[in-house]
Amino acid sequence: MTLFVTALGEVVARVPDKPAVLFHRASGVESLTYRELDRAARSVAVWLRDRLPAGDARVVLAHAPGLSFVTAFVGCLYAGVTPVPVPPPTGHRHQVVRSAGIVADSGAAMVLTDPESLPAVLAWRDASGLGDIPCAGPATTPDAGESDPDRWRPPDPDPDRVAFLQYTSGSTSAPKGVMVGHGNLAHNIGLMRDCHGWHGDLVFCSWLPTYHDMGLIAMLLTPLCLGGTAVLLPAMDFLKRPYLWLDLISRYGAQVSCAPNFAYDLTARQVGDEQLGQLDLSHWRYACNGSEPINAGTLERFAARFAPAGFRRAALLPGYGLAEATLYVSGTRVDSPPVVRRVDTAALAADRLVASDGVASGDPVGVTPAALPGPDGPVPTTELVSSGVVRGIEVLVVDPATGVVLPDGQVGEVWIGGGSVASGYWRRPDETAETFGARTADGAGPFLRTGDLGAYLDGELFITGRRKEMLIVNGRNLYPHDVEREAAEVHPVFAELPTCVFSVPGRQGEAIVLVQEIRSRGLTGDDLHGYARTAKTALGARLGVRVGNVVFVRPGRILRTSSGKIQRRAMRDRFLAGTLESLHEDLDPELRVVTSAPSR
Repeated sequence: MTLFVTALGEVVARVPDKPAVLFHRASGVESLTYRELDRAARSVAVWLRDRLPAGDARVVLAHAPGLSFVTAFVGCLYAGVTPVPVPPPTGHRHQVVRSAGIVADSGAAMVLTDPESLPAVLAWRDASGLGDIPCAGPATTPDAGESDPDRWRPPDPDPDRVAFLQYTSGSTSAPKGVMVGHGNLAHNIGLMRDCHGWHGDLVFCSWLPTYHDMGLIAMLLTPLCLGGTAVLLPAMDFLKRPYLWLDLISRYGAQVSCAPNFAYDLTARQVGDEQLGQLDLSHWRYACNGSEPINAGTLERFAARFAPAGFRRAALLPGYGLAEATLYVSGTRVDSPPVVRRVDTAALAADRLVASDGVASGDPVGVTPAALPGPDGPVPTTELVSSGVVRGIEVLVVDPATGVVLPDGQVGEVWIGGGSVASGYWRRPDETAETFGARTADGAGPFLRTGDLGAYLDGELFITGRRKEMLIVNGRNLYPHDVEREAAEVHPVFAELPTCVFSVPGRQGEAIVLVQEIRSRGLTGDDLHGYARTAKTALGARLGVRVGNVVFVRPGRILRTSSGKIQRRAMRDRFLAGTLESLHEDLDPELRVVTSAPSR
């Protein structure tokens, strides 16, 4: 197992003049060869060692998108200090508050940023009550006379030492710092390399933020470790013009790109015919899809939309991972189409995966009807997209109450063991013991308890939801992302904007609440009332349960993590506190009484 700093050094020696990273922005392209990256990182490392005490120092990286983050992150690893990536303090208020919390929680000795962002970082520090923690901009491009890179000496290799703190997205709870060790990072990059056949001749292309685990590890550190080339662009540029992502893949002939499900859906809906005609996606072999529930309809739309540009359905690569396991856990077999299974909806509600009769594993994406004929009429079914197969790491499905390992087809909590599993949460011994120290009923372990629900079926791992977000209505288990997916089909005004579903206590048990972003320009109050009634009626018929509460909000008001995951618990808390800033509410009378109840 070659650790990252050693592996990068070998790449620098082998291909010093090869492009390592290219960063595209509206003003032009910035680039670093491996020789230039190595020299800049050594300079940063010397600068840091001259200013920080020897030992376990943490350095927060609060950079605007660009190459300065890359040299700062690698420079921290070269210096033997622990980088802590956070978003730059120029985004939404909750991100700014979250980043300040990370600085305090990590006990960082310093905040590094790029020179242009330094004034904003200093203002953020002062406004956030972070004291006099040093904030430096020039440190990412230090003067060679001040920080001679030739004075650098490599740190002692130690696979058990913390490489960086990856703070969780906070989609279900307060962010926690996952302690990713050098050995964990090397093991996880090795998993992706071995499972997918990745190598140094590949071009990786991404818009994902580098402070997020998928953007950082899969799209930056992995190509650097293997000797590939990373082509990057700012996330905001992608969100404004999704075509830019595919344009870069086309222009550079990129073979690898990862993104959450929403990005594939957004791109399929917004790229026009003229833009489509300018794309060549025939080289794209690994279209990785992860980080949030994967929708079979999205896969179908994307594959069909970009087939004229040479995109192959078999390039779609759904997978599963999480920060506590460094990143990657499972993925679809290379050059095989995604596996989509049709399962009995009632059985799924009872925590069993029962494949519909006559349906074979690996059915083509997008051909699954909503129901199949049965002896007593149509049998409701649900489409599940496989997260692929597990290789090089141990993944069990376990009864979370008893610790008993469950057989195939039985839904339980996903537990993980192996070299990619991090050592725990920073300065949280109790939560570390609870999450990372699980043992099965027969004493095997320790395992990471993911909080995710899933099951094996025909050798494939299917993720069905999260334990803490499960909706239990009239004794039935419902997954919020299933309800959200159905909502997108209710009316065209819902289709292109996110939906958030959660439950709250009502007088007759749990009540479902659907929060839907909607563009209200040109709509009257009667229009909004009609859309809410349509949603209630259609979803009640499709799901077989009552959806009695619909709230419309403006675009951008549904909270998401940096990776695009919907923050359902945070939205639920805002609903109960009455701070959703809704455009229109259609609530059960009984719920109006309990919306001031405390969040559980």
